[in-house]
Amino acid sequence: MDFVASTPVSLLQLALLPVTPASAVPSEQHLLKSHLSLPLDPSLPDTMAVPPCYCDLGKSAKDIFNKGYGFGLVKLDVKTKSASGVEFKTAGNSNTDTSKVAGSLETKYKRAEYGLTFTEKWNTDNTLGTEITIEDQIAKGLKLTFDTTFSPNTGKKSGKVKTAYKREFVNMGCDVDFDFAGPTIHGAAVVGYEGWLAGYQMSFDTAKSKMTRNNFAIGYKTGDFQLHTNVNDGAEFGGSIYQKVSDKLETGVNLAWTAGSNSTRFGIAAKYQLDKDASISAKVNNNSLVGVGYTQTLRPGVKLTLSGLVDGKNINAGGHKLGLGLELEA
Repeated sequence: MDFVASTPVSLLQLALLPVTPASAVPSEQHLLKSHLSLPLDPSLPDTMAVPPCYCDLGKSAKDIFNKGYGFGLVKLDVKTKSASGVEFKTAGNSNTDTSKVAGSLETKYKRAEYGLTFTEKWNTDNTLGTEITIEDQIAKGLKLTFDTTFSPNTGKKSGKVKTAYKREFVNMGCDVDFDFAGPTIHGAAVVGYEGWLAGYQMSFDTAKSKMTRNNFAIGYKTGDFQLHTNVNDGAEFGGSIYQKVSDKLETGVNLAWTAGSNSTRFGIAAKYQLDKDASISAKVNNNSLVGVGYTQTLRPGVKLTLSGLVDGKNINAGGHKLGLGLELEA
């Protein structure tokens, strides 16, 4: 009786309360979904994804100009994966102008639980390569790579140690290229905030105590628009614009100019997705070189690429190029 008297709600009040059906009681999942669907407070800071590495600045525009073309080449790329998880990548191409044939073979094995990746490479120049990568083990976002190459024909050996660290707003890397004369240090860093990107890239030759590369870049990136400008060694100026006009149409523009030269290089490119299995690409530059490419997925894992390059200034002189590519993946 003392317990009932001390409680703020009596047993009689509890008995008179209406009974709510179980179906009307909001579940934990429903409450969580409702909470997540609430609009975010605009006063809260926006969390930006990891910015790209320096070499990937302006990549979307580069892909519009480069992917889907293979002028003067007949190419075959094959990708397979064994039951044990070993990935095989074989590539071969024949140059229609020189009739030179080149090929490469790459095997890759990953141990995700240890963050390890082992890669073996070989090409028709008889160069062997071994690469070992450790990622997110020493520190979150830190990637270490040990890369070695060896040419049995010439006896030439080379080695590289690559480091990369990325997190929100920052992506940086430092590579050391070992040489008997003295190592070369390559460094790059990119910072990003609210869509704006700024990067710096350098190379320093310790043997000559000389800066061999000194590049700057600034860009702006949103979901469907990207702007990129760069200055290389204070003499080469470049810029690119990428815009995704619609779900099917992508466009790109690039500009380049060298100090001391009056000529400006200029190009326009576009890619149009005809349907889920086919796309067409086209590009033209200030030298009146017109490129066209057509990509068709014949079936899952089989992709065919046809491309052609026409010299608009010398249509009757010949020298135009065709390309054929086939990609197989299983």
